[in-house]
Amino acid sequence: MVRPTQLLYAQRAPAPVRPAATVLLLRDTPTGIEVLMTRRSMTASFAPGAYVFPGGGVDTLDAAAHAQASHRPAQSELHLTQAIAAIRESFEELGILLARHGDGAMADASDIAALDRKAPFAAQCAARSLRLAAAEVFVLAHWITDRDLPRRFDVPFLVARMPQGQTPVADEAEQFEPVWVRPADALSRHQAGSFFIIFPTIRTLERLQAFATVEAVLTACAATEQPLWTSCPRAGLLAGREVRYMEHESAYGELAMVCPDGQIMHHLDWQSEHPVALLKNVMRLTAPNPGAMTGPGTNSYLVGDPATGYIAIDPGPADPEHVERLWRAAGGQIRFIVCTHSHPDHSPGARPLQALCQGHPPILGLPSESTARAHSTFTPDRSLQNQELLVLTGKGPEGEITHTLQVIFTPGHAANHLCLVLLEDGLLFSGDHVLNGSTTVVDPPDGDMTAYLDSLDRLSAACDAHAIEFILPAHGHVLGAAKGAIAWLKAHRLQREAKVIAAMRARPDGTLDDWVALAYDDVPPRMWPVAARSLLAHVERIRSLPPGND
Repeated sequence: MVRPTQLLYAQRAPAPVRPAATVLLLRDTPTGIEVLMTRRSMTASFAPGAYVFPGGGVDTLDAAAHAQASHRPAQSELHLTQAIAAIRESFEELGILLARHGDGAMADASDIAALDRKAPFAAQCAARSLRLAAAEVFVLAHWITDRDLPRRFDVPFLVARMPQGQTPVADEAEQFEPVWVRPADALSRHQAGSFFIIFPTIRTLERLQAFATVEAVLTACAATEQPLWTSCPRAGLLAGREVRYMEHESAYGELAMVCPDGQIMHHLDWQSEHPVALLKNVMRLTAPNPGAMTGPGTNSYLVGDPATGYIAIDPGPADPEHVERLWRAAGGQIRFIVCTHSHPDHSPGARPLQALCQGHPPILGLPSESTARAHSTFTPDRSLQNQELLVLTGKGPEGEITHTLQVIFTPGHAANHLCLVLLEDGLLFSGDHVLNGSTTVVDPPDGDMTAYLDSLDRLSAACDAHAIEFILPAHGHVLGAAKGAIAWLKAHRLQREAKVIAAMRARPDGTLDDWVALAYDDVPPRMWPVAARSLLAHVERIRSLPPGND
């Protein structure tokens, strides 16, 4: 866990969450699914004027109405309460009644007319012998309102089929202008500025587009009885505007590390002119070498502070301006220069940086092997040992402070690749072994797929041993949920390997070009020459396995 003393901003407790429920009422049309949405009052305390799905807070009477509701055997008590709340809110806000008579007939206009939207809901239904159709309401998603907002809700997004013969009528108090809309149309209208919707609604509509029919949505939800996704978004600043992200999106982990309480303080724009402070003891300076293989550029990191001096990680290419910026960001107080590996976007800046520094800080790493390509040769001043500790100490305003980097050998992407763990803060500097936004190339002979996968296991074990939460890659933003990210990466590699095996069996006499078209059919053809290098690494690994293990 990151030490609180190293966070950039004073922390404050996010607002407490309130239980709520919302429901997507769906219907089939010849042009696809439509969902019922309605506009919130312009004086509403939350999302005024936004088009939303009907819903609201869960109250105590919802939990007390279980006996009056149908339910599925696998439907939890919590989900049953939430379904009842959504049914109640649909009636109160839009006059839609998801309830059935004893003979199974859905409630009709006469039932709706007999009920008072402002009177206790469940009791009125019981008086007319109506059973709430909670068994027909499924959990689609689980959203928790962003930590930065003053009003927050813990809310399932439920789905149900719109009852035939019923017509939505807004209450004209909380909700207005009910409208049936295709998800794609709602999104395009929002982009055009004529249909205001908030972030969770946008993301839900985006995912709803993948379903062709209402039945397909309900079947997907019924298969697990769990949300298809769960999210508590985070917000940062991009081009001067607030932008929100879900957990699977590339900027989420960085926002979680820099602003764990959700304050909107961190700028996500990529730029090379100035260092970006991630913590008080970690800065990132991105080299001006963006491209297909480097993403936004190579990330150089400075670990430490003015009291301890700094360790520079991956000084990058021999770009004089980048190297000088790195030196200036450290105030010239660089104690060690560490290269995670010898590739030309990582290590050539080491000697020029060393020349700028007083005290001639040593360049550390592993020398390149004979398998390295000519442009990737590297010889450190001293070779690091596996598990070696690099320690910075000093006396700051709050007393003695220490920053310790532990070395972990991680061959695979390159034979001399290593990673570093900042022990006091649970951070992994992953070089090119783990990237954000892409998978790294494993290029034989210096790259080795079996070694790469074994190194992933080593990093996973380090996550357990050192409570590592975040990964700081050489390309891309900080990754959160470190162990999960590593597990996903290994699973992805093995899934790719299965496709390589299938391609080799389908074309036993094929070439790498033949196999790459089959095994990387989900990758743009322009990237196939690069993908072929990793494919070769998979092929060499497959051919080295004992018979029957492929």
